[in-house]
Amino acid sequence: MRRLAVWFTAAACCAVVGGCAQGRAPAATAAMCPSSAAELPVTALYGAWEARIEGEAGIATVRLAKHPDYEGSVRGTIERNGARALLAGDIDDDGRLNLDESQDGRAISAVWSGDMQPASCGKEFQGTWRNTRNDSTHPFTLTRTAGPP
Repeated sequence: MRRLAVWFTAAACCAVVGGCAQGRAPAATAAMCPSSAAELPVTALYGAWEARIEGEAGIATVRLAKHPDYEGSVRGTIERNGARALLAGDIDDDGRLNLDESQDGRAISAVWSGDMQPASCGKEFQGTWRNTRNDSTHPFTLTRTAGPP
């Protein structure tokens, strides 16, 4: 009976904290979180993200998947204010997320460069979004909302 009570208590703690992925305790999950995005597999970028660009109206929806032509890269879309643009990029050797944005599928209209936030386990990046038309720069936050489809 005591074992059953301990198991239920542990399960309740995992549910509240959200840290028992695959039966691991919250501390073990945190210890497995990479310290740099360079340690993340490219698959960690696959899925849906929410993008907030300072100075831009609204919240954008980003979807990233495996790039069909370049191993270790992603390709996807960003939708904001009723418009859709293409994205492609990767995580460089220094652990920076780099994305090129194109509104017409040919020319680069914006460039994203950001760092994984500490303890986010690859679920949040912050950095600079640069509009190539007028060279203005704006801080951005990219936050994971769902894993791969």
